[in-house]
Amino acid sequence: MKQVIVLLLVVSVLFSCGSRKRKYKPSKAKHKTEHVERKQSKKSEVKNEDTPAETQVEVVPKVVSSTSEYIQLYAPIAVEEMKFYKIPASITLAQGILESGSGRGRLAVEANNHFGIKCHEWTGASIRHDDDADQECFRKYKDAKYSYRDHSLFLTERKRYSGLFLLDIDDYKGWAKGLRAAGYATDRKYPEKLISLIERYQLYAYDDEVTGNAPKRSQSRPSQEVHSVEKGDTLYSISRRYNISVKELQELNRLQGTTISVGQELIVKS
Repeated sequence: MKQVIVLLLVVSVLFSCGSRKRKYKPSKAKHKTEHVERKQSKKSEVKNEDTPAETQVEVVPKVVSSTSEYIQLYAPIAVEEMKFYKIPASITLAQGILESGSGRGRLAVEANNHFGIKCHEWTGASIRHDDDADQECFRKYKDAKYSYRDHSLFLTERKRYSGLFLLDIDDYKGWAKGLRAAGYATDRKYPEKLISLIERYQLYAYDDEVTGNAPKRSQSRPSQEVHSVEKGDTLYSISRRYNISVKELQELNRLQGTTISVGQELIVKS
């Protein structure tokens, strides 16, 4: 009888230990699963946060230090636009230089807008800037190349500029005067400024590149030193810098007064 009781006690103890072991295993598995799920959740959250940033890519405007550098950067684009839209590359470049202050004006730096094109029916991004009136609406581009393309479309799609396309494709003087006559700019000296830039930097060579004409207009010119007007410049400060008088500056550049603008090219030595 005693042997039977002892046997029953041993079986009871073994059964009790086995039950504990079976209960412990699922608990451990559950804990491990929850830990893995938390790690996966964190991983997916990081991925979702990164995705929008990758799709919002915008080209930072290039920092241009001089007009010559500006020409090197954007001449290839102007040439391509001439091939597609029949607008002289020399005119496009001269307008870009003049309107953007050689890429250093606010519209160029903050909005990639190199031609001062205002919003009109534009539905894209925009920027406010003082021009003929305070806080006017100007177009904003992700890349300067889109500004060049929009310039081409702006001229080709508006009837008031249609007369320009009757001119010879390399008649930069006719185009400069025609732009002013069609109302592109309010400045009465706009044609003279464009022509001056084209001849000073021999931008007509890019027209010849497209048409295949010999550079017949390229002639040796007296060497000139040019200063590009920056913010804060005055005729007096420029004259001190280059050791000439204000009167000499006015005569070299045919200035009637002392008003100058950012990006304007001034001859300081001839």
